[in-house]
Amino acid sequence: MKATKIFYWILTAIVALMMAFSCYSYLAKPEMAAAFHHLGFPDYFRVELAIAKLIGAILLLVPVPARLKEWTYAGFTFVFVSAFIAHTASGDPVANRVMPLVFLAILGGSYFFYYKKQQ
Repeated sequence: MKATKIFYWILTAIVALMMAFSCYSYLAKPEMAAAFHHLGFPDYFRVELAIAKLIGAILLLVPVPARLKEWTYAGFTFVFVSAFIAHTASGDPVANRVMPLVFLAILGGSYFFYYKKQQ
């Protein structure tokens, strides 16, 4: 049980920190605005996504009802899959396409250990 909690918190912290950092990047770095334009997204979407990622990162870390935690995991799954599709459709380099899948795998590990921890 102790190993399960440790793995859960490590994987969850990685996802939450990455989401918080991307939130900061989306709002503070002009190159991120250019990247969103390159992908074909409007500027307001970058701001909305940053806010959603920050809320999701907080919800992953704090104790909330299981249903809300489920929606958080689902939301991040949509974000990572959509990022992969957007980078692939725009012809970005392989590294840009693979990173969302790496974080999807980390999120999957967090989700797995979340349920294992609940039992």
